[in-house]
Amino acid sequence: MESAKLLEAIIDNAIDGIITIDHRGFVESINPAALTLFGYLADEVIGNNISMLMPEPDRSRHDGYIHNYQETGHRKIIGIGREVNGQKKDGTTFPFRLAVSEVFYKNKNIFTGFIHDLTKEREAEDQLRKHAVELEEKVRERTQDLIKLVSALEKAKADVSISLEKEKELNQLKSRFVSMASHEFRTPLSSVQLSASLIEKYIEKPDFANVVKHTNRIRGSVKLLNDILNDFLSLEKLEAGRVVVNKRPINLVQLAEEITEEMQMICKKNQHIVYQHTGDVGIFSLDEHLVKSSIINLISNAIKYSGEDTFIEFTTEIKDDVCIVCVKDNGIGIPEEDQKNLFEAFFRAHNTGSIPGTGLGLNIVRRYVELMEGELTYMSAMNEGAIFKMIFWQ
Repeated sequence: MESAKLLEAIIDNAIDGIITIDHRGFVESINPAALTLFGYLADEVIGNNISMLMPEPDRSRHDGYIHNYQETGHRKIIGIGREVNGQKKDGTTFPFRLAVSEVFYKNKNIFTGFIHDLTKEREAEDQLRKHAVELEEKVRERTQDLIKLVSALEKAKADVSISLEKEKELNQLKSRFVSMASHEFRTPLSSVQLSASLIEKYIEKPDFANVVKHTNRIRGSVKLLNDILNDFLSLEKLEAGRVVVNKRPINLVQLAEEITEEMQMICKKNQHIVYQHTGDVGIFSLDEHLVKSSIINLISNAIKYSGEDTFIEFTTEIKDDVCIVCVKDNGIGIPEEDQKNLFEAFFRAHNTGSIPGTGLGLNIVRRYVELMEGELTYMSAMNEGAIFKMIFWQ
């Protein structure tokens, strides 16, 4: 008896809501915390179907969930838990985390739901988004100062050959630029990209050629940081098994042309991407996101590890039920002794020197290709460039 009273006291004073229902979905008990959350009195809920506390479409589907579980034993929430929305007496909805357990008591099934209100967490997320918008505005305000500093740096570069004093001034300006840029790059990457795009718009009397030159440099730096972040995010998703393959017929030629145009913008001086398609058909069944990410990664490597005044050959071929995507460069190549570790995460060949990179790109590409049931092959030698082929079958 004392144990029963203790349990009742614990349930009545619990911070989270606790509701029990029978095998038909009718409410048998509801604690004060749950009543407060939903805005009902106990008599208004007990004896009614639990779906009264749910918005559509869950309200109409709930009985089907219980019936399906009883027929198949397949669990959607029981013993698993997930985030759902509840509907209060006044019709408003709110988010909460629901955990459901099943117990057998006196020859019958009882389902117990534990409800943790997420309203404050969602409000905090909204506040965070608001702060992000405010931060973007601050970045816009600082853009003018950054433009002035870039212009001063370019002027110093033009005068560097005049005297040692000019050279010292240039170094000082470069240090100031790096310091300021580094500070700005600590803000969200999206905000920095936006500030780079707005430089041309907000400058009143620019030295246009040099402004464009430095906006491209800023975009390049942001892209590098963004690529590093994307590599880590992609690796995390792969390791967690959260990458879902969605293969469907795509226009590979159109996609390849779009990628070529996009990547040409970040090429080095006189670097050119030459794209060619072979075959009468341009449609093939692939995951557009995964194949695009893989191609961009391979072309990025070709750009990064090749010098100026070089060509990058990018080809696609569709013949019968086979699709081949190939990227070839004339860069530094991959030493033979490093090739055995080429696709390991965080591995970088010893000849990459100061060229930036995470050592994750090829690991991610290989895993994306394998998820699409394809094969990634390569040929390379020191100072003789590299050829990477992605081969897919219908």
